[in-house]
Amino acid sequence: MAIFRYQANDLFQWLIRQENIAILDVRNSKDFQRFQVEGPYPFEMLNLSYYDFMEIEEEMVAQVPRDREIRIVCAQEGSARYVAEILEKHGFDQVGYLAGGIKSWGNLLVPMLIHGDDRYELYQFIRPGKASCSYGLLCGQELMTFDPSRDLDFYLAFAREKGATITRTFETHLQADYIAGSRAIAAATGASFHANAEDFKGSRNPYTELVDGETFGCPEDGPEIRVLFTPGHTPGSTSFIIDEQFIISGDTIFIDSVGRPDLGGKAEEWAELLYATIQQIKQLDPAIQVLPGHYIDWQEADEKLCFTLALEQVLQRNRGIYEISRLSEFVSFIKDNMRPQPEEYAFIRLVNANLEEPDEERQEELDLGKNECAASTYAQSQRETGP
Repeated sequence: MAIFRYQANDLFQWLIRQENIAILDVRNSKDFQRFQVEGPYPFEMLNLSYYDFMEIEEEMVAQVPRDREIRIVCAQEGSARYVAEILEKHGFDQVGYLAGGIKSWGNLLVPMLIHGDDRYELYQFIRPGKASCSYGLLCGQELMTFDPSRDLDFYLAFAREKGATITRTFETHLQADYIAGSRAIAAATGASFHANAEDFKGSRNPYTELVDGETFGCPEDGPEIRVLFTPGHTPGSTSFIIDEQFIISGDTIFIDSVGRPDLGGKAEEWAELLYATIQQIKQLDPAIQVLPGHYIDWQEADEKLCFTLALEQVLQRNRGIYEISRLSEFVSFIKDNMRPQPEEYAFIRLVNANLEEPDEERQEELDLGKNECAASTYAQSQRETGP
């Protein structure tokens, strides 16, 4: 059959295998510019509106390449199928449309093994549609999650596949850019929910308060998890050091840039916290592998398409930030790079604090779109590219 329905993971696999496909996104240009499919390697992308296919069919079909297979994306699924039928009528073969629409791409999680031996396995769950990463630490028959997304079914299925039970779930901070999954995981499995009270004390989450420097053990001679408070992105930002080899850094240490301290409306106060944290970070083992909560683009990935880098290289890569020697200069850097945060971030924080309970459709809407959590060299890029 020429027309077929494909899943988000199928699309991801085609992109990483660099197959001969073109993605045709038939949403309007505004929605397309806000959020679109991205991959680790270049591919052909077209944005041709579904409505134009309805009104000027021949003209739109003429713009679709015939030298590669077409994979159509739309908001919910129906429009993509409609356009697929038009292309089939015009002689196109092997035309696919994305099941569930763009939200299925936005929710996709891809497990990548960071470390595996007889003692434990550490997984990075990449969310390509959000440019974010959550983590899973598997020790024997126990799985612990870090910064899980709201896709409860994924984490439960992953645990079943590994013959494990989720026993603990950790949050690095009160998330603003996506709806966190720890509360749902704890409710569904009975797992302990661990978080920093500096962020969560005003919430209605049934969490266990973290203590700076405390450690958690793992069964069957697994690794130690050490808690390290790293405030700045938020007052309660926390990192987790696994086996003294890996640091799950949330939105504090990124491969490119550092976490923004201005999302809470207290840019100068939180910048001072972040500056102190940076001095602390520079004292860590330079060989420790950074596992960030987000990435800016796929250029940060390694040859295995994982997002991890030795701290020594992170410091060198971002020396323009880490080598700022005075607090006043660092605060000025933050102020120069401030930009408006997405409007939905304030509401997402309330959802993650369990102070708002939007319905499923609203949660899907809030959860789409890339993160804006890095304190990038925004001012410089604006000067270079213009308005």
